[in-house]
Amino acid sequence: MNARGRAIMGAMPALPSLPTLPSLAAREHPELLAAPVAAALAGWEHADQVAVVEIDPALADTAAMSEAYEVPLAWSVNCVVVAGRRDGAERVAACLVRADTRADVNSRVKRLLDVRKASFLAMDRAVAESGMEHGGITPVGLPAGWRVLADSRVLDCEVAVIGTGLRRSKLLVPGSLLARLPGTEVVEDLAVPSGGDPA
Repeated sequence: MNARGRAIMGAMPALPSLPTLPSLAAREHPELLAAPVAAALAGWEHADQVAVVEIDPALADTAAMSEAYEVPLAWSVNCVVVAGRRDGAERVAACLVRADTRADVNSRVKRLLDVRKASFLAMDRAVAESGMEHGGITPVGLPAGWRVLADSRVLDCEVAVIGTGLRRSKLLVPGSLLARLPGTEVVEDLAVPSGGDPA
């Protein structure tokens, strides 16, 4: 490698990583990403700071993954899809919350959506409309009509572990970058402590 090549390589940010899993550059491994996620990362200016890790799909759920791969719950970020109606129109939001908290659906989320009642979107609909697998839904590449609400605490994650749209892999993202995902709204107290239970 010549001096210019070394200078370019030296300027590239290090990929986020976990002690127990090898990190790969997410954009270079679309086979580990759901199609909407791969498409979104292809056009995102910060995608060179996003890694992907391959996991056992049987361990995709937060608690199982945290135990098997020694991932702190405070680094695992869940994406829960919530919906409500107002004046006959449905309003949908994907809520990003750390796994040691749970989304405050009945109060904070309901008020943000300005609906009478907010509840989790039926899983079959969430899967069909997002183009992602159950257990792998992620804020990257969601349908344009969905709001993306991020609890401010997720920005503090040194390495935020989020879905890829598939159960067999996870994205690793510096927590601060979650605020830069297109359309993301950072919200104080979107979540409440859950005593370690996944949201």
